[in-house]
Amino acid sequence: MQRKILIKGTLILTFTGIATRLIGFFYRIFLSRSFGETAVGLYQLIFPVYALAISFTSAGIQTAVSRSVAREHTLHRDKKCTCLLYTGIGLSFLLSMITMYLLQHYNSAIAIHFLHEPRCMFSITAMSYAIPFASIHSCICGYYLGLKQTRIPAFSQLIEQTSRVVFVCLLFTVFTRNGSHANVALAVAGLAAGEFFSMSYSLYILRSKQGITLAHSQATPSMFISSLKELTALSVPLTANRILLNILQSIEAISIPVQLRVFGMDTNNALRMYGVLTGMALPLILFPTAVSNSIASMTLPAIAELQASRNHTAIKIFVSRLCLGSLLLGAMCSVVFLFGGSLAGTWFFHSSLAGKFITTLAWICPFLYTNSILTSIINGLGKPFISFLYNSLHLIIRILSIYLYIPQKGIYGYLIGLLFSQVLLFFLSLQFLYRYFQKSEIT
Repeated sequence: MQRKILIKGTLILTFTGIATRLIGFFYRIFLSRSFGETAVGLYQLIFPVYALAISFTSAGIQTAVSRSVAREHTLHRDKKCTCLLYTGIGLSFLLSMITMYLLQHYNSAIAIHFLHEPRCMFSITAMSYAIPFASIHSCICGYYLGLKQTRIPAFSQLIEQTSRVVFVCLLFTVFTRNGSHANVALAVAGLAAGEFFSMSYSLYILRSKQGITLAHSQATPSMFISSLKELTALSVPLTANRILLNILQSIEAISIPVQLRVFGMDTNNALRMYGVLTGMALPLILFPTAVSNSIASMTLPAIAELQASRNHTAIKIFVSRLCLGSLLLGAMCSVVFLFGGSLAGTWFFHSSLAGKFITTLAWICPFLYTNSILTSIINGLGKPFISFLYNSLHLIIRILSIYLYIPQKGIYGYLIGLLFSQVLLFFLSLQFLYRYFQKSEIT
Protein backbone atom coordinates (compact mmCIF):
# COMPACT_ATOMS: atom_id res chain seq x y z
CA MET A 1 0.00 0.00 0.00
CA GLN A 2 2.77 2.42 0.98
CA ARG A 3 4.60 1.58 -2.24
CA LYS A 4 1.51 2.34 -4.34
CA ILE A 5 1.03 5.68 -2.58
CA LEU A 6 4.70 6.57 -3.14
CA ILE A 7 4.59 5.63 -6.84
CA LYS A 8 1.29 7.45 -7.39
CA GLY A 9 2.55 10.57 -5.61
CA THR A 10 5.81 10.54 -7.55
CA LEU A 11 3.98 10.16 -10.88
CA ILE A 12 1.65 13.07 -10.10
CA LEU A 13 4.56 15.31 -9.11
CA THR A 14 6.58 14.16 -12.13
CA PHE A 15 3.87 14.85 -14.71
CA THR A 16 3.13 18.22 -13.15
CA GLY A 17 6.85 18.98 -12.92
CA ILE A 18 7.31 18.18 -16.60
CA ALA A 19 4.33 20.40 -17.50
CA THR A 20 5.60 23.32 -15.41
CA ARG A 21 9.12 22.96 -16.75
CA LEU A 22 7.81 22.92 -20.32
CA ILE A 23 5.91 26.12 -19.59
CA GLY A 24 8.98 27.59 -17.88
CA PHE A 25 11.25 26.49 -20.72
CA PHE A 26 9.21 28.26 -23.39
CA TYR A 27 8.76 31.19 -21.02
CA ARG A 28 12.55 31.60 -20.91
CA ILE A 29 12.63 31.52 -24.70
CA PHE A 30 10.01 34.30 -24.64
CA LEU A 31 12.10 36.31 -22.16
CA SER A 32 15.32 35.94 -24.16
CA ARG A 33 13.66 37.00 -27.40
CA SER A 34 11.53 39.79 -25.90
CA PHE A 35 13.98 41.39 -23.47
CA GLY A 36 17.39 40.22 -24.78
CA GLU A 37 20.25 38.19 -23.31
CA THR A 38 21.53 41.05 -21.11
CA ALA A 39 18.08 41.59 -19.58
CA VAL A 40 17.83 37.86 -18.88
CA GLY A 41 21.14 38.18 -17.03
CA LEU A 42 19.67 41.01 -14.90
CA TYR A 43 16.57 38.88 -14.25
CA GLN A 44 18.67 35.92 -13.13
CA LEU A 45 20.78 38.16 -10.91
CA ILE A 46 17.94 38.81 -8.41
CA PHE A 47 17.31 35.11 -7.77
CA PRO A 48 20.11 34.76 -5.17
CA VAL A 49 18.26 37.40 -3.10
CA TYR A 50 14.93 35.63 -3.71
CA ALA A 51 16.41 32.27 -2.69
CA LEU A 52 17.82 33.78 0.51
CA ALA A 53 14.43 35.27 1.37
CA ILE A 54 12.63 31.96 0.78
CA SER A 55 15.26 30.11 2.83
CA PHE A 56 14.76 32.45 5.79
CA THR A 57 10.96 32.55 5.69
CA SER A 58 9.65 29.17 4.56
CA ALA A 59 12.03 26.52 3.18
CA GLY A 60 13.09 25.06 6.53
CA ILE A 61 9.58 25.39 7.98
CA GLN A 62 8.04 23.59 4.99
CA THR A 63 10.41 20.63 5.44
CA ALA A 64 9.74 20.59 9.19
CA VAL A 65 5.96 20.61 8.62
CA SER A 66 6.25 17.79 6.07
CA ARG A 67 8.38 15.59 8.32
CA SER A 68 6.31 16.22 11.48
CA VAL A 69 2.98 15.72 9.72
CA ALA A 70 4.23 12.45 8.18
CA ARG A 71 5.10 11.13 11.63
CA GLU A 72 1.89 12.31 13.34
CA HIS A 73 -0.26 11.00 10.49
CA THR A 74 1.34 7.57 10.90
CA LEU A 75 0.24 7.69 14.56
CA HIS A 76 -3.31 8.83 13.49
CA ARG A 77 -3.03 12.17 15.32
CA ASP A 78 -5.06 14.30 12.89
CA LYS A 79 -5.59 17.18 15.34
CA LYS A 80 -1.84 17.51 15.80
CA CYS A 81 -1.34 17.50 12.01
CA THR A 82 -3.74 20.45 11.62
CA CYS A 83 -2.12 22.24 14.53
CA LEU A 84 1.33 21.79 12.97
CA LEU A 85 0.06 23.22 9.68
CA TYR A 86 -1.39 26.44 11.13
CA THR A 87 1.54 26.94 13.47
CA GLY A 88 3.88 26.64 10.48
CA ILE A 89 1.81 29.11 8.44
CA GLY A 90 1.75 31.66 11.27
CA LEU A 91 5.48 31.43 11.90
CA SER A 92 6.39 31.55 8.22
CA PHE A 93 4.05 34.46 7.44
CA LEU A 94 5.48 36.54 10.30
CA LEU A 95 9.03 36.01 9.02
CA SER A 96 7.93 36.81 5.45
CA MET A 97 6.43 40.20 6.40
CA ILE A 98 9.66 41.17 8.17
CA THR A 99 11.67 40.07 5.13
CA MET A 100 9.44 41.99 2.70
CA TYR A 101 9.92 45.19 4.71
CA LEU A 102 13.71 44.76 4.84
CA LEU A 103 13.95 44.08 1.09
CA GLN A 104 11.94 47.19 0.24
CA HIS A 105 13.71 49.41 2.75
CA TYR A 106 17.23 48.35 1.72
CA ASN A 107 16.65 47.65 -1.99
CA SER A 108 19.22 50.19 -3.18
CA ALA A 109 21.93 48.92 -0.80
CA ILE A 110 21.29 45.31 -1.87
CA ALA A 111 21.38 46.21 -5.56
CA ILE A 112 24.55 48.33 -5.38
CA HIS A 113 26.66 46.62 -2.71
CA PHE A 114 25.49 43.00 -2.87
CA LEU A 115 24.53 42.45 -6.52
CA HIS A 116 26.88 45.16 -7.87
CA GLU A 117 24.11 46.14 -10.29
CA PRO A 118 22.00 49.30 -9.56
CA ARG A 119 19.55 48.32 -12.34
CA CYS A 120 18.20 45.54 -10.07
CA MET A 121 16.81 47.98 -7.47
CA PHE A 122 13.21 48.08 -8.71
CA SER A 123 13.24 44.33 -9.39
CA ILE A 124 14.10 43.65 -5.73
CA THR A 125 11.06 45.67 -4.61
CA ALA A 126 8.78 43.88 -7.08
CA MET A 127 10.15 40.50 -5.99
CA SER A 128 9.56 41.21 -2.28
CA TYR A 129 5.76 41.04 -2.69
CA ALA A 130 6.04 37.35 -3.63
CA ILE A 131 7.54 36.34 -0.25
CA PRO A 132 4.38 36.42 1.98
CA PHE A 133 2.33 34.52 -0.63
CA ALA A 134 5.10 31.96 -1.04
CA SER A 135 5.35 31.39 2.73
CA ILE A 136 1.68 30.37 3.05
CA HIS A 137 1.74 28.33 -0.14
CA SER A 138 4.88 26.40 0.86
CA CYS A 139 3.55 25.42 4.31
CA ILE A 140 0.33 24.06 2.81
CA CYS A 141 2.36 22.10 0.26
CA GLY A 142 4.56 20.72 3.06
CA TYR A 143 1.43 19.60 4.94
CA TYR A 144 0.02 17.69 1.97
CA LEU A 145 3.39 16.16 1.08
CA GLY A 146 3.59 14.89 4.66
CA LEU A 147 0.20 13.23 4.12
CA LYS A 148 1.47 11.90 0.74
CA GLN A 149 -1.37 13.75 -0.99
CA THR A 150 0.54 15.19 -3.92
CA ARG A 151 -2.29 16.41 -6.16
CA ILE A 152 -2.73 19.72 -4.36
CA PRO A 153 0.99 20.67 -4.22
CA ALA A 154 1.38 19.54 -7.82
CA PHE A 155 -1.60 21.48 -9.15
CA SER A 156 -0.69 24.59 -7.14
CA GLN A 157 2.76 24.45 -8.74
CA LEU A 158 1.12 24.31 -12.16
CA ILE A 159 -1.12 27.26 -11.29
CA GLU A 160 1.88 29.26 -10.05
CA GLN A 161 3.83 28.75 -13.26
CA THR A 162 0.89 29.27 -15.61
CA SER A 163 -0.39 32.42 -13.93
CA ARG A 164 3.13 33.87 -13.85
CA VAL A 165 3.60 33.37 -17.58
CA VAL A 166 0.12 34.66 -18.50
CA PHE A 167 0.56 37.71 -16.28
CA VAL A 168 3.93 38.67 -17.80
CA CYS A 169 2.84 38.01 -21.39
CA LEU A 170 -0.30 40.11 -20.97
CA LEU A 171 1.61 43.01 -19.41
CA PHE A 172 4.30 42.81 -22.09
CA THR A 173 1.62 42.92 -24.82
CA VAL A 174 -0.07 45.94 -23.22
CA PHE A 175 3.22 47.82 -22.90
CA THR A 176 4.37 47.14 -26.47
CA ARG A 177 1.00 48.00 -28.00
CA ASN A 178 1.02 51.33 -26.18
CA GLY A 179 4.53 52.01 -27.46
CA SER A 180 6.05 51.86 -23.97
CA HIS A 181 9.36 50.22 -23.12
CA ALA A 182 8.85 46.85 -21.42
CA ASN A 183 11.40 46.43 -18.62
CA VAL A 184 12.50 43.00 -17.40
CA ALA A 185 11.06 43.98 -13.99
CA LEU A 186 7.74 42.85 -15.49
CA ALA A 187 9.06 39.29 -15.32
CA VAL A 188 9.98 39.81 -11.66
CA ALA A 189 6.46 41.09 -10.89
CA GLY A 190 5.25 37.83 -12.41
CA LEU A 191 6.81 35.99 -9.45
CA ALA A 192 4.42 37.75 -7.07
CA ALA A 193 1.43 37.13 -9.34
CA GLY A 194 2.24 33.42 -9.62
CA GLU A 195 2.66 32.98 -5.87
CA PHE A 196 -0.56 34.89 -5.16
CA PHE A 197 -2.68 32.65 -7.39
CA SER A 198 -1.08 29.42 -6.13
CA MET A 199 -1.57 30.55 -2.51
CA SER A 200 -5.22 31.41 -3.23
CA TYR A 201 -5.83 27.98 -4.73
CA SER A 202 -4.10 26.20 -1.81
CA LEU A 203 -6.13 28.12 0.78
CA TYR A 204 -9.36 27.47 -1.12
CA ILE A 205 -8.72 23.71 -1.19
CA LEU A 206 -7.60 23.67 2.43
CA ARG A 207 -10.68 25.44 3.78
CA SER A 208 -13.49 24.68 1.32
CA LYS A 209 -12.75 21.22 -0.07
CA GLN A 210 -10.84 19.62 2.81
CA GLY A 211 -12.61 21.49 5.63
CA ILE A 212 -9.33 21.95 7.51
CA THR A 213 -9.79 25.04 9.68
CA LEU A 214 -8.71 26.04 13.15
CA ALA A 215 -12.33 25.87 14.32
CA HIS A 216 -12.69 22.25 13.23
CA SER A 217 -9.28 21.17 14.53
CA GLN A 218 -10.32 21.50 18.22
CA ALA A 219 -6.66 22.07 19.02
CA THR A 220 -5.79 23.28 22.50
CA PRO A 221 -3.34 26.13 23.28
CA SER A 222 -0.91 23.61 24.75
CA MET A 223 -0.99 21.70 21.46
CA PHE A 224 -0.04 24.87 19.57
CA ILE A 225 2.79 25.57 22.00
CA SER A 226 4.16 22.03 21.60
CA SER A 227 3.78 22.34 17.80
CA LEU A 228 5.70 25.61 17.84
CA LYS A 229 8.49 24.05 19.89
CA GLU A 230 8.64 21.01 17.61
CA LEU A 231 8.67 23.02 14.38
CA THR A 232 11.22 25.47 15.77
CA ALA A 233 13.54 22.65 16.86
CA LEU A 234 13.33 21.06 13.40
CA SER A 235 13.22 24.18 11.24
CA VAL A 236 15.96 26.29 12.88
CA PRO A 237 18.87 24.00 11.87
CA LEU A 238 17.23 23.39 8.45
CA THR A 239 16.72 27.13 7.93
CA ALA A 240 20.26 27.92 9.08
CA ASN A 241 21.56 25.31 6.66
CA ARG A 242 19.49 26.69 3.80
CA ILE A 243 20.53 30.28 4.53
CA LEU A 244 24.23 29.43 4.71
CA LEU A 245 23.98 27.38 1.52
CA ASN A 246 22.11 30.17 -0.23
CA ILE A 247 24.68 32.72 0.91
CA LEU A 248 27.32 30.55 -0.75
CA GLN A 249 25.12 30.20 -3.85
CA SER A 250 24.58 33.96 -3.87
CA ILE A 251 28.32 34.59 -3.69
CA GLU A 252 28.72 32.13 -6.54
CA ALA A 253 26.04 33.74 -8.74
CA ILE A 254 27.15 37.31 -8.11
CA SER A 255 30.85 36.51 -8.56
CA ILE A 256 30.51 35.00 -12.04
CA PRO A 257 29.79 38.31 -13.90
CA VAL A 258 32.39 40.09 -11.75
CA GLN A 259 35.14 37.57 -12.56
CA LEU A 260 34.16 37.54 -16.23
CA ARG A 261 34.97 41.25 -16.22
CA VAL A 262 38.34 40.38 -14.67
CA PHE A 263 38.79 37.93 -17.55
CA GLY A 264 38.46 40.90 -19.91
CA MET A 265 34.77 41.24 -20.75
CA ASP A 266 32.78 44.46 -20.47
CA THR A 267 29.71 44.59 -18.18
CA ASN A 268 27.08 43.89 -20.85
CA ASN A 269 28.97 40.94 -22.34
CA ALA A 270 29.58 39.49 -18.87
CA LEU A 271 25.86 39.75 -18.07
CA ARG A 272 25.04 38.30 -21.49
CA MET A 273 27.22 35.23 -20.91
CA TYR A 274 25.83 34.84 -17.38
CA GLY A 275 22.28 35.09 -18.76
CA VAL A 276 22.93 32.49 -21.46
CA LEU A 277 24.41 30.05 -18.93
CA THR A 278 21.87 30.45 -16.10
CA GLY A 279 18.79 31.47 -18.08
CA MET A 280 19.11 29.21 -21.13
CA ALA A 281 21.63 26.34 -20.90
CA LEU A 282 21.14 25.33 -17.25
CA PRO A 283 17.30 25.30 -17.40
CA LEU A 284 17.49 22.80 -20.27
CA ILE A 285 20.02 20.65 -18.40
CA LEU A 286 17.81 20.84 -15.31
CA PHE A 287 14.62 19.96 -17.21
CA PRO A 288 14.79 16.20 -16.33
CA THR A 289 15.01 17.09 -12.64
CA ALA A 290 11.22 17.29 -12.87
CA VAL A 291 11.51 13.52 -12.34
CA SER A 292 14.34 13.42 -9.77
CA ASN A 293 12.93 16.33 -7.71
CA SER A 294 9.50 14.67 -7.62
CA ILE A 295 11.09 11.49 -6.31
CA ALA A 296 13.10 13.54 -3.78
CA SER A 297 9.92 15.28 -2.51
CA MET A 298 8.26 11.93 -1.80
CA THR A 299 11.46 10.34 -0.47
CA LEU A 300 11.83 12.46 2.68
CA PRO A 301 8.46 11.55 4.32
CA ALA A 302 8.79 7.93 3.11
CA ILE A 303 12.25 7.57 4.70
CA ALA A 304 10.99 9.24 7.90
CA GLU A 305 8.17 6.68 8.16
CA LEU A 306 10.44 3.70 7.51
CA GLN A 307 12.94 5.01 10.05
CA ALA A 308 10.16 5.42 12.63
CA SER A 309 9.29 1.73 12.14
CA ARG A 310 13.05 0.87 12.36
CA ASN A 311 12.84 -1.02 9.05
CA HIS A 312 16.47 -0.51 7.98
CA THR A 313 16.40 -3.30 5.39
CA ALA A 314 13.50 -1.66 3.57
CA ILE A 315 15.31 1.70 3.65
CA LYS A 316 18.44 0.10 2.16
CA ILE A 317 16.50 -1.53 -0.73
CA PHE A 318 14.54 1.69 -1.29
CA VAL A 319 17.71 3.82 -1.46
CA SER A 320 19.49 1.38 -3.82
CA ARG A 321 16.61 1.40 -6.31
CA LEU A 322 16.32 5.19 -6.21
CA CYS A 323 20.03 5.67 -6.90
CA LEU A 324 20.12 3.19 -9.78
CA GLY A 325 17.07 4.74 -11.38
CA SER A 326 18.37 8.31 -11.16
CA LEU A 327 21.81 7.28 -12.49
CA LEU A 328 20.15 5.61 -15.46
CA LEU A 329 18.06 8.73 -16.12
CA GLY A 330 21.19 10.90 -15.93
CA ALA A 331 23.16 8.64 -18.29
CA MET A 332 20.40 8.76 -20.93
CA CYS A 333 20.13 12.55 -20.67
CA SER A 334 23.93 12.90 -20.97
CA VAL A 335 23.86 11.11 -24.31
CA VAL A 336 20.98 13.27 -25.57
CA PHE A 337 22.64 16.54 -24.53
CA LEU A 338 26.08 15.51 -25.84
CA PHE A 339 24.78 14.82 -29.35
CA GLY A 340 21.89 17.28 -29.46
CA GLY A 341 23.07 20.17 -27.28
CA SER A 342 24.35 22.40 -30.09
CA LEU A 343 21.17 21.95 -32.11
CA ALA A 344 18.99 22.63 -29.03
CA GLY A 345 20.81 25.88 -28.25
CA THR A 346 20.48 27.20 -31.78
CA TRP A 347 16.92 26.00 -32.30
CA PHE A 348 15.34 27.00 -29.00
CA PHE A 349 17.32 30.11 -28.05
CA HIS A 350 18.90 31.21 -31.34
CA SER A 351 22.21 31.08 -29.45
CA SER A 352 25.22 29.01 -30.48
CA LEU A 353 26.80 29.88 -27.11
CA ALA A 354 23.89 28.19 -25.30
CA GLY A 355 24.50 25.09 -27.43
CA LYS A 356 28.16 24.97 -26.40
CA PHE A 357 27.23 25.27 -22.72
CA ILE A 358 24.62 22.50 -23.01
CA THR A 359 27.12 20.12 -24.62
CA THR A 360 29.75 20.86 -21.96
CA LEU A 361 27.26 20.45 -19.10
CA ALA A 362 25.98 17.10 -20.43
CA TRP A 363 28.58 15.20 -18.37
CA ILE A 364 27.10 16.51 -15.12
CA CYS A 365 23.64 14.92 -15.52
CA PRO A 366 24.06 11.52 -13.76
CA PHE A 367 25.58 13.16 -10.67
CA LEU A 368 23.31 16.22 -10.62
CA TYR A 369 20.06 14.25 -10.80
CA THR A 370 21.14 11.65 -8.23
CA ASN A 371 22.49 14.20 -5.75
CA SER A 372 19.06 15.79 -5.16
CA ILE A 373 17.69 12.36 -4.19
CA LEU A 374 20.70 11.52 -2.02
CA THR A 375 20.32 14.81 -0.14
CA SER A 376 16.63 14.12 0.46
CA ILE A 377 17.46 10.63 1.75
CA ILE A 378 20.03 12.00 4.20
CA ASN A 379 17.55 14.64 5.43
CA GLY A 380 14.86 11.97 5.76
CA LEU A 381 17.20 9.99 8.01
CA GLY A 382 17.35 13.01 10.31
CA LYS A 383 20.88 14.05 9.35
CA PRO A 384 20.45 17.61 7.97
CA PHE A 385 23.90 18.66 9.23
CA ILE A 386 25.58 16.02 7.04
CA SER A 387 23.77 17.19 3.91
CA PHE A 388 24.59 20.79 4.84
CA LEU A 389 28.27 19.93 5.31
CA TYR A 390 28.53 18.14 1.97
CA ASN A 391 26.58 20.79 0.06
CA SER A 392 28.70 23.54 1.62
CA LEU A 393 31.89 21.80 0.51
CA HIS A 394 30.69 21.37 -3.05
CA LEU A 395 29.61 25.03 -3.21
CA ILE A 396 32.95 26.22 -1.83
CA ILE A 397 34.70 24.27 -4.61
CA ARG A 398 32.47 25.99 -7.17
CA ILE A 399 33.25 29.41 -5.70
CA LEU A 400 36.98 28.66 -5.73
CA SER A 401 36.72 27.70 -9.41
CA ILE A 402 35.15 31.10 -10.10
CA TYR A 403 38.01 33.04 -8.51
CA LEU A 404 40.85 30.74 -9.59
CA TYR A 405 39.86 29.63 -13.10
CA ILE A 406 37.46 32.17 -14.63
CA PRO A 407 40.14 34.92 -14.73
CA GLN A 408 42.40 32.45 -16.63
CA LYS A 409 40.04 30.26 -18.68
CA GLY A 410 36.79 32.26 -18.77
CA ILE A 411 33.41 30.66 -18.08
CA TYR A 412 34.68 27.17 -18.95
CA GLY A 413 36.88 27.26 -15.83
CA TYR A 414 33.68 27.51 -13.78
CA LEU A 415 32.04 24.64 -15.67
CA ILE A 416 35.00 22.37 -14.83
CA GLY A 417 34.63 23.27 -11.14
CA LEU A 418 30.87 22.63 -11.36
CA LEU A 419 31.40 19.10 -12.69
CA PHE A 420 34.09 18.25 -10.13
CA SER A 421 31.96 19.51 -7.21
CA GLN A 422 28.95 17.42 -8.26
CA VAL A 423 31.08 14.28 -8.57
CA LEU A 424 32.55 14.90 -5.11
CA LEU A 425 29.09 15.46 -3.57
CA PHE A 426 27.86 12.21 -5.15
CA PHE A 427 30.64 10.05 -3.71
CA LEU A 428 30.58 11.71 -0.27
CA SER A 429 26.83 11.07 0.02
CA LEU A 430 27.19 7.44 -1.07
CA GLN A 431 29.99 6.93 1.45
CA PHE A 432 27.85 8.32 4.29
CA LEU A 433 24.88 6.07 3.40
CA TYR A 434 27.18 3.03 3.16
CA ARG A 435 28.51 3.69 6.68
CA TYR A 436 24.99 4.41 8.00
CA PHE A 437 23.65 1.06 6.78
CA GLN A 438 26.70 -0.76 8.12
CA LYS A 439 26.03 0.67 11.60
CA SER A 440 22.31 -0.12 11.38
CA GLU A 441 23.07 -3.78 10.59
CA ILE A 442 25.30 -4.01 13.67
CA THR A 443 22.67 -2.47 15.98
